[in-house]
Amino acid sequence: MTARERWTTGRKAFLLGALCLLAAGGGVFAALAPGAAHAAFESEAGSAERTTPGLAAPVVAPVQLAASPADGAQQVNPAAPVSLKVTNGTIERVALTGGDGAAVEGSLSSDGTGWSAAGPLQFNSSYTYSFVVADAAGRKTNSTRTFTTVSTANEADAAVYPLDGMKVGVAQPLQITFSEPVLNKDAVEKAIKVSSTSGQVGDFHWFSDSMVRYRAENFWAANSTVTMDLQLFGVDFGNGQIGNFNKLVTVHIGDKKVAVADATAHTFSVSVNDKPAGTWPATMGDTRFPSARGYLVFMEKYRVEHMSAASIGLKPGDPAYYGELDVNFATRLTPSGEFIHQATDSAMPYIGVSNLSHGCIGLGPDGAQWVFENMTTGDVVQVVNTEGENANFDDGFGDWNIPWAQYAN
Repeated sequence: MTARERWTTGRKAFLLGALCLLAAGGGVFAALAPGAAHAAFESEAGSAERTTPGLAAPVVAPVQLAASPADGAQQVNPAAPVSLKVTNGTIERVALTGGDGAAVEGSLSSDGTGWSAAGPLQFNSSYTYSFVVADAAGRKTNSTRTFTTVSTANEADAAVYPLDGMKVGVAQPLQITFSEPVLNKDAVEKAIKVSSTSGQVGDFHWFSDSMVRYRAENFWAANSTVTMDLQLFGVDFGNGQIGNFNKLVTVHIGDKKVAVADATAHTFSVSVNDKPAGTWPATMGDTRFPSARGYLVFMEKYRVEHMSAASIGLKPGDPAYYGELDVNFATRLTPSGEFIHQATDSAMPYIGVSNLSHGCIGLGPDGAQWVFENMTTGDVVQVVNTEGENANFDDGFGDWNIPWAQYAN
């Protein structure tokens, strides 16, 4: 080997050794080694500059939102939940305001990923739903949505009878009359809870799509209390109609007062809490206008009631025509016109002897005044031995003339 060849070989060995020392010491070649460069870049969590996977680590998943109602939704049920749920992030701020500028309060979950409105909304209103969410890298996103609730034309109301706090007799059914037809009857029934201090359990009976009543199998227990809890706000009645109220109604039941009017014996007898309270002579409907049979529930009372023969289709010249007259101590039994009242002067000789009324129960002054002063709404008279048909179920409170198995079906 020549001197030049020996010099070249020695130089290569020296350079190779130097390179190995550099690699071992972490020099430039070590910095460019595959996979070793990650520590030289800031994490995305720190810089929030990257949005797609790459050499930077870790990669932040995008925030996913689930907001209800949907943006632009219309005819939203005011009782429907207003909520926001975030995945891969947290909720920074939420604002729900109505068209009048009033804020709707809400609550944030402990982990900051969920929010829900605290109370129901108003009908026929527009709402703005704004919120700010942040992802794991702290990047914030602002969103604003709007929606409107059920319009006034789709609000459904109801009237309840007896009224809250009212005292009634043992035969008084509970009645709810709706402003709109109810198609989803099961949903409405489930939203109404009825309880009694006597422990009696009853059932509903629909007389029409707009009216339902509730009673127990037997008369309410004397001196008990019945409570109706109607949670109908937001209940879908069907056909787009939504209930707009909740209501708690307490009804007090009085003594058990039951009368029996006997069209054959021409008597009217009353018991109070199953003990005899009095018997009076009576005259009832004649063969042309027989008194309705069955149970009739007392409705309202008038010290003096004006009556007209024309109201039952009678005209001058008809043998039964009596024109117009006033009667004393009148207690209504049916909307169609059956009363208990003091008989007219011309009918007094027939009391206790024969029937000659137009369907009413006529009593003498003493009997009529006693009934007027001592019996009240929800008390009941059972009419027996008459040629009349059962009182129409929807003519007053004819509920007790419906067999229980049929009523509760």
